[in-house]
Amino acid sequence: MLRSLVISDYNNHGMMADHETDGAQQAAQHSMQSKEKQDAGRDAGMAAKPNSFVLPVLTGMMVTLVTVAFARLAFGLILPSMRADLGLSYQQAGTLVTAAALGYLFLVMVAGVFASRRGGRAAVVLGLSLATAGFILLAAGSQFGMLLLAMLMLGCGTAFAYTPVISLLAGHYPHRRGSVIGLTNSGIGIGMLSASLLVPYLGELTGQSAWRWAWGVFAVASMIALASSLSFLPNPRIAAPGAAAGSSASVYRDRRLILTGLLYGVVGTTYIAQTTFMFSYALASGIAAPTAGHLSALLGVLSIFAGPCWGLFSDRFGRPAALLISVALNVVATLLPVLLPTLTGFTLHYLILGCTVSGMFTSILTIAAESVEPRLAPRATSYVTLFYAVGQLAGPALAGLVIEYGGGFKPAFTASSAVLALGFLLSCKLVRLSRRTR
Repeated sequence: MLRSLVISDYNNHGMMADHETDGAQQAAQHSMQSKEKQDAGRDAGMAAKPNSFVLPVLTGMMVTLVTVAFARLAFGLILPSMRADLGLSYQQAGTLVTAAALGYLFLVMVAGVFASRRGGRAAVVLGLSLATAGFILLAAGSQFGMLLLAMLMLGCGTAFAYTPVISLLAGHYPHRRGSVIGLTNSGIGIGMLSASLLVPYLGELTGQSAWRWAWGVFAVASMIALASSLSFLPNPRIAAPGAAAGSSASVYRDRRLILTGLLYGVVGTTYIAQTTFMFSYALASGIAAPTAGHLSALLGVLSIFAGPCWGLFSDRFGRPAALLISVALNVVATLLPVLLPTLTGFTLHYLILGCTVSGMFTSILTIAAESVEPRLAPRATSYVTLFYAVGQLAGPALAGLVIEYGGGFKPAFTASSAVLALGFLLSCKLVRLSRRTR
């Protein structure tokens, strides 16, 4: 009797244990199914609400259009009209571009800290506010000192808006980082296309005061971008200050990031100088102003689609490889007007540049974001952008001096080609380093 009770009790406990095990397995399975349903529901929600992706990215495109294309790159298109009306020298024009580069250089790291503490959207709003004020001052000003202040404000505005909006959107959509960065940067191409069509049209319509009207239109566009940013940019919760100061400091010692930053510095040195003076070089070489404007528009059209395409290319073949190819083609594009200062040479220059320059920007920013853990991506992006800002500071000023006192446009763009060739060598080294660290 006692033996049967023991056996019965043992069997009951075994059955209870089996039931508990089955229950635990069912609970775990139920939890996994619940998580899968939640993920599917979130993905379905994203698909059902395309505005949750489309409107923020469109707003990001508008921000880059205003703060990069209008505030920085379009100056070369407006420069001939400003020089004719105000009597500016090429050295003064280079100084104005340098003022914007100084504002960008001094505040790009400050903007990263501000964005991490106050939020990316707050940084973008502040940047667009500064850009709007700068555009208004340029439209109304005539004194060189006021123009310098306005360009400084544009540089500060770009520092607070451009890198933070890239980091904000790339962090908000981590699984679409490449396409998001490419699409956001395509706003630069749209802006250059718009400016290339707008500035010559205003020149025919208003004469020597066209440059004032152009800056005024840019101010209105900046106001629209500001309103869109307040309405549609994500505003994620700001993480509490962490105790990972040591790990964040390692960003500045990362060899891959240093190489990427040096390469970005080369891009800043050469690209801004090209956009500032290549249009004037075309005019000085006998290219008609409407034709030169159409060539600049061609660059804008191509770069609209090139950014996303380079993002897809780099996803498949790797960021350094995409960067290597795009830099090599930029060397060729810069040399062509030097060797062939004709309509054919300038057409090929704008054609190749339009197809490849977005590849440099997209690949560099994506490399920076992916070289560190996600929470450090904004700091890494700001770090490499600091090199770009230094290049922006030096490039246009040196180019203006060479054009003014060193023999004209050909020596200036020959030197620019040599600097880009150095960037190609850095790209080769970055490719080798990336292969060793895989």
